[in-house]
Amino acid sequence: MLLKIKVRSLNFMKLKKATNNNMEPMKTHHQILVIGGGTAGIMTAAQLLKRNKSLDIAIIEPADTHYYQPAWTLVGAGTYDYEKTARPMASVMPKQVSWIKDYATGFEPKNNSVTTKGSGKITYDYLVVAPGLVMDTSLIEGLTEAIDKGVVCSNYTDPNHTWEVIKNFKGGNAVFTQPTTPIKCGGAPQKIAYLAADYFRKHGLDKKTNVIFATPGSVIFGVKEIKNTLMKVLDRYGIHFKPFYAPFKIDAEKKIIYFKNIATGENKHLIPENNALREKMTGENIIEIPFDMLHLAPPQTAPKFVKESVLVNDAGWLDVDHHSMQHNHFANIFGLGDVAALPTAKTGAAIRKQVPVVVDNLLKLLKHQEADNKSYNGYSSCPLVTGYGKMVLGEFDYQNNFTPDPKLKQMLVFDSSKEHWRLWILKKYILPYLYWNKMMKGQDV
Repeated sequence: MLLKIKVRSLNFMKLKKATNNNMEPMKTHHQILVIGGGTAGIMTAAQLLKRNKSLDIAIIEPADTHYYQPAWTLVGAGTYDYEKTARPMASVMPKQVSWIKDYATGFEPKNNSVTTKGSGKITYDYLVVAPGLVMDTSLIEGLTEAIDKGVVCSNYTDPNHTWEVIKNFKGGNAVFTQPTTPIKCGGAPQKIAYLAADYFRKHGLDKKTNVIFATPGSVIFGVKEIKNTLMKVLDRYGIHFKPFYAPFKIDAEKKIIYFKNIATGENKHLIPENNALREKMTGENIIEIPFDMLHLAPPQTAPKFVKESVLVNDAGWLDVDHHSMQHNHFANIFGLGDVAALPTAKTGAAIRKQVPVVVDNLLKLLKHQEADNKSYNGYSSCPLVTGYGKMVLGEFDYQNNFTPDPKLKQMLVFDSSKEHWRLWILKKYILPYLYWNKMMKGQDV
């Protein structure tokens, strides 16, 4: 009798592992299954339900907390409360959705099935893959041991620590860099450099500080109008801009970061004679820079269960059509957000434009129509904070055309490629409000 009671108890616990908001027992099949309770997953489910409340939708998401990560740049600069970026996952999960509080671990797309860590297999009619990406600190030697300790920091992992490092900085080399992998919000590593430079200037540290922004990229920003403004910002702060610098090793004890210079021909880096930065060329195309503080974006990849699946392209990102977000080999699967192999910046603004296209295509498939909405043009947006109280807004498409939102004129912003205090207000106050109160509820913004 005791054994039977234990078995029944275990079965009951299994039923409770995956529930909807009304604590109903777990179903193992859903009309639409979404992987990921981040921006893309929640927005997709919420907009689908706005269009059709009778849909059977489940979201696989193990986390208890949902973060508004775009504000972490401001947290790292001491001008936003980290606690305000976090809300319980239950508070953003659409009420009609079945929340499977578990980890997805693999795919069986030919069987319309997703495996999970604790809830067995979940089958679906249609699948939306939006788990975001993951940090892989192992891709830079020494980073795992160094990150978020001492003077090595990252807004991507612990923005509060970044603020402590900036506050305690007394001068020397302040190095800001990013990896060769795609990263979420590609402008974030330079945004914190501008804010730090502004902070150092306001506190009389600029004369004894070298702010260095080193990037594997060839330009400060790929959109001409934005690049022109940012080059002036670099000049204003006296920031040393180092293109073609790919970080590959950190020695936290000696406080040295190592770069491979990936330029060729006439672009190849030369150490200047007046070497205030104490740079050293230590081998063919290997450069050492000592640092007194270091901020970097960690290398980022698709989650392992995605990267090792049949759903990815050769680079390890979800293989979807660039305009419809429909998978290139499995017609009942869509992918969007940071995990998708889309040649544009991985931002929440991009997701805002991707979601309606995915929703429209799913609703068409449910009506046995063709998923023919291919209207996503690669739109993304990068709010580039250039100092306390200043921002430019880089909006662009697949061709790197500058595509400012006409609604900005309602804020009396007529050229968002130039610095403006009203854009700072947009970043710090308006966008967080719209995120929590409109986007997460499936409303158009």
